[in-house]
Amino acid sequence: MQAFILNFKLALQGILQNKLRSILTALGIIFGVAAVIAMLGIGTGAKQSIVDQLSLIGANSIVVNAKMPNQNGRGGEEESEDANPNIDPDALKGYTPGLSLADMDALRTIMPTTDKISPEIVQDMMMIYDKSIQRARCVGITNDFFDINNLAVGQGQYFHAKHFEYGSNVCIIGMSVATKLFKGTSPLGKQMKCGQTWFKVVGVLEPRRVQKSKIEELSIRDYNDDVFIPISSFLLRINNRKRIGEADVLQGRQDQNEVMQNYHQIDRAVIRITEPKYVEPSAELISRVLRRRHNDKIDFEIEVPELLLKQQQKTQETLNFVLAVIAGISLLVGGIGIMNIMLASVLERIKEIGIRRSLGAKRSDVILQFLFEAVAISLIGGLLGIALGVVSAKVVASYADIPTMITWWSIAISFVVAAGIGLIFGLLPAKRAANLDPITALRTE
Repeated sequence: MQAFILNFKLALQGILQNKLRSILTALGIIFGVAAVIAMLGIGTGAKQSIVDQLSLIGANSIVVNAKMPNQNGRGGEEESEDANPNIDPDALKGYTPGLSLADMDALRTIMPTTDKISPEIVQDMMMIYDKSIQRARCVGITNDFFDINNLAVGQGQYFHAKHFEYGSNVCIIGMSVATKLFKGTSPLGKQMKCGQTWFKVVGVLEPRRVQKSKIEELSIRDYNDDVFIPISSFLLRINNRKRIGEADVLQGRQDQNEVMQNYHQIDRAVIRITEPKYVEPSAELISRVLRRRHNDKIDFEIEVPELLLKQQQKTQETLNFVLAVIAGISLLVGGIGIMNIMLASVLERIKEIGIRRSLGAKRSDVILQFLFEAVAISLIGGLLGIALGVVSAKVVASYADIPTMITWWSIAISFVVAAGIGLIFGLLPAKRAANLDPITALRTE
C-alpha cells in the first residue's frame, strides 16, 4: 500500500510540474466526455418526452378530424375543375352527411379491434357565474374521453349513464376554469351558464401541466381551460348541426360561391385500438368505411399520433448515433494524445527513471507511476468533461427547445470511460519506461 501511495504522489508531482501540458493533453478527454454526457442527456430526455406525449394522447390511438367545408361545396375535396381537368365537376358537388355519431356506431360495429371511441364536439362560448365571465371551450364528450386521454376527476364525480340518457344539464370543468370563474370557492353543485344554457357543476378535473410546444405538436387542447358536458346534452341543448333549422333554409338561398357553414355533427373522434399491431390496418379500414359512408368524399383527416412519435423517435436515434460517433472520435483522439504525451514524457525523464531503478525501484513501480499519471490526467479531463457536458445539455435544452435529462448512470459511465482510456493508452508508455536499462538511463543527458 505504501508503494501505491508513493507512486501516486510521484504521478501527481509529474502532472503539477507540467500543468499547461497536462491540461492540453486532457482536452480531448474533456470534449469527448462532454459529448457523451450531452448525447445521453438528449437521448434520455427525448425518450421520456415521447413517453409523456403518449400519455397525453393515449397509446394505440387514431384521431379522426372533421375537415371544414370549402367553396367547392359540401365536401373536403379542395381541387376545382380548373385546377385539375381530370376531376369530374359533378363529383365535387356530391352530398356528404359529414362526420357523425352514426359513423362512430358503424365503426364500433364493423371493427373488432376497437377498444373505445370518444367523439367530441367543440364550441367556444361565454361562461358566466355570478359576476365572473370567462370565454372557454364547451366540449361534448362521453365518459370514454377521460379514459382515452388519461384524465381524472379530482373533485366530484364522472357523468352517469342517466346524464347521457336524459341529456342532463351537468358539466365537469377544468382546473383553470374553476380557478378563474369561481375564484377560490368550491364549484361543486353550483350553476354556471354556458352560452344560453345553465349547467350544474358535478366535477372538477385534476390539473395537468402541458408545455405549449407539446400542445401545438400533438394538436391537443389544454384541458384545464375546457368545460365538458355529455355529448347528448350538447346536441339537445346547445347545437346539433344535423338538425335542419331556419338558418339552413336561408343558407339554401345564398349565392353558391359563399362558404358553407360547418355541417359535421361532431368535430373530432379518438379511437383507441386494442393492440399496437392493429393500429395501421385499423386506420386504413376507418378511412375506407368513412369514404363509403360519405359518398367517397374525403371531408375528414385521419392521424396516427403514435406513428408520428415513432418517426420522431427514429430521427432522435439517428441523431444520438451521430453524437455517439463524434464522442467516440473525441475520446479516441484524447487517448492518442495522452499516449503521445506520456511517450514524450518518458524520453524527457529517462535519467529520473534510471535514478529510481538504481535506488531499488522495481519495474512494477515505474509502470504504476506512469499509469497513475495517465489515469489521473484522464480523470481530471473526465471531471471537467462531465461539468461541461451538463452545462452543454442545459444550454441545448434552453435555446434549441430539446428536452434533456442528466442521469447518474450517464455520469458514472463517462467517469469509467475516462479512467479506462487513461489506463489503456497509458500502458504502452509505462511499459516502455519500465523496460529502460538503468545503466543506459543514467548515462543519458
